[in-house]
Amino acid sequence: MAKAQKTEKPRAEWGSDVVVDLLKAFEFEYIAINPGATFRGLHDSLVNYGGNHAPEIILCNHEEIAVALAHGYARAKGRPMAAAVHNVVGLQHASMAIYNAWADRLPVIVLGGTGPMDSANRRPWIDWVHTANVQGNLVRDFCKWDDQPGSVEAVPDSFIRAYRLPTPPPPGRGFIFSGGARRGGFSGGHTFFQNWQK
Repeated sequence: MAKAQKTEKPRAEWGSDVVVDLLKAFEFEYIAINPGATFRGLHDSLVNYGGNHAPEIILCNHEEIAVALAHGYARAKGRPMAAAVHNVVGLQHASMAIYNAWADRLPVIVLGGTGPMDSANRRPWIDWVHTANVQGNLVRDFCKWDDQPGSVEAVPDSFIRAYRLPTPPPPGRGFIFSGGARRGGFSGGHTFFQNWQK
């Protein structure tokens, strides 16, 4: 008879792994995404660290659809679902769906990406056009709260607040930018999870 092997949970190594642990701790079943380079580390961690289970990725072809899906989930289940959107342009695309969830008073957690906040860590051109200092301004008027944590250590408090504030009556949206978690450190962010790259 073969002896059953015990599978150990992998150890968090990246800032994006911390986000996956938080999504699991708050029992998110799904996260809707339209893959974007500004949160490629989060995408990687959802699959390779989190096993693409609780939360399971729901692949969408547009950021507005990702947030609308989370809105519909909140309507059906009465609890928030997460959506991840690409930085400036993705947030612009998602803004109408975020507004719709706000008007419907339903909780949605939107994680957003951006380029490295420390300009010394930006790649030529691409990181410069995909980085904004205060992305939350775009949706602040129809969110209960937004934040841009400046370190991996600040992410849990930001995430907890983003979860708790929208869920009590009346529910709303929490918006989180994140900074570029990378090898050897973290380069700033907004609780709209920014560039969680390895």
